[in-house]
Amino acid sequence: MADLTEAQKREFEAAAFRRLLEHLSERSDVQNIDLMNLAGFCRNCLSNWYRDAAGAAGVELSKEASREIIYGMPYAEWQAKHQREATDAQKAAFEINRPKDH
Repeated sequence: MADLTEAQKREFEAAAFRRLLEHLSERSDVQNIDLMNLAGFCRNCLSNWYRDAAGAAGVELSKEASREIIYGMPYAEWQAKHQREATDAQKAAFEINRPKDH
């Protein structure tokens, strides 16, 4: 592994995370269920992980606030603009692949 300082690692990880959020924002056509079925996580998972990290640092963050950070808008607004009803095939795949914590 490259000889990076801890500060550099954090800086690059943060930049990669910001790029991931930007990419997911650009790809609002990709539904959360698609992400769950293919990768085992979705935007909601990211918001939960974000909230967990804040909590571990002693910062209380609501579910709604962490989702707004990840989605770039209030969750209800994102749902209204981008979320489609899952197909029967997507639902069936989710039941087969459902992570243990969902």
